Amino acid sequence: MTIQTGINNISDKWFRPTIDKKTLKKLSKRSDFEGWKHIIIFFVCLLTLGISSVLTWGTIWFIPVYVFYCTLWGGADAIWHECGHRTAFKTRKLNDFFYTIASYMNNFEPVRWRWSHSLHHSYTASVDPHDYEVDGSIFANHTIISFLFIFVPGSSFLTLHKSLHLEILKHALGIETKVMKDCIPEDKRKDCINSSRLFVLLWTSTIALSIILNSFLPILLLLLPKFFTFLNVIWGLTQHMGLKEDTKDHRLSTRSVRLSLIPSFIYWKMEYHIEHHMFPMVPSYNLPKLYEEIKDQLPKPQSLIEAYKEIIPAVIKKSKDPSYYIPVKIPNV
Repeated sequence: MTIQTGINNISDKWFRPTIDKKTLKKLSKRSDFEGWKHIIIFFVCLLTLGISSVLTWGTIWFIPVYVFYCTLWGGADAIWHECGHRTAFKTRKLNDFFYTIASYMNNFEPVRWRWSHSLHHSYTASVDPHDYEVDGSIFANHTIISFLFIFVPGSSFLTLHKSLHLEILKHALGIETKVMKDCIPEDKRKDCINSSRLFVLLWTSTIALSIILNSFLPILLLLLPKFFTFLNVIWGLTQHMGLKEDTKDHRLSTRSVRLSLIPSFIYWKMEYHIEHHMFPMVPSYNLPKLYEEIKDQLPKPQSLIEAYKEIIPAVIKKSKDPSYYIPVKIPNV
C-alpha cells in the first residue's frame, strides 16, 4: 500500500521554473480577440455539424456526421476549463458566460467544478486534501480491461451509478456529497444545489421537447454527445495518468504532450499541461510561447503514442502495486 501522507505534510516548496518577470507578465495578458476567435470558429463548426446531423437524419450519412459532431462537442471541455480560469477573455463577464454554457455541455455543474478545480490546482495529485480531478488517473487502480473500456464510445452509460449525472441529481435533492463537503465552502453549497436543479430542469426540458416533436434529435444533439467524446478522453487521460501523487513538483505529477493542428485547436492548447499547472494565469493561447521560455527546465514533451507507451504498462504495474508511478527524467539545470 502507498503511504499517503498528504501534500501539506511535504516540507518542500512548490517547484517553479525560472522565468523573467516581465516576460511572464506579458504572457499572462488576456485577449478578448483571442477568446472570440476560438469561440466563433468552434461554435460555427459545431452548428454546421449539428445542422448537417439534422439534414442527414435517417440516412447512412448521419453516423459519420454525428461522430464528428460529438468529437467537436468534446472541445467544450477546453472552453469550460479556460473560461473557468477566466483566462480565455480579458472581459470577466464573457469568461463567466461561456463557462456556464460549456459547463452544461460537459455535464459539469459550474459551482462544484469551479471549487474542485481550484483545489486541483492548489493541491495537484494530493491525497489529503483530496484532488478529485485525478480520481480516474493518478488515484485509479484499473485493470487493463477496465482501463481500455474507458475508450469505448458510450461506455459511460454502463457506469451511470457513479457518474456526474448521479452526483448532480444528489445535489439537486439537497444531498451533501463528500465532494461537496470537501471542496465547496458551506456558504456556497446552496448555490451548488440550485445550479444542480437547473441542470435537471434542462435535462427534463430537452426530453420533453423530444416527446413534443416526436423526434429523438433534441436528445441526440443536446444530451448524448458528451457520452461519445472519446477523443477528448484520449487527450485528457494523458494529463496525469500513471504519474506521482503527493508531490510539489508538477513535472512529476503532470504530463505535456504534442497534438497536431486540429486536435490542438479543439483542446485549446491544453496539451501544454505542465506549463499550465505551473502558471495557470497564462492563457492557453500563450502556452506555446511560455514553453519556449522554460523548456530547458521541463521534461521533453511526448507524442500521444509515446505517452500511451508508458501509460499502459504503468496501468498494469499499478494494478499489482498501487504505489507504482512512472519515474520522470527531470533536466539538471
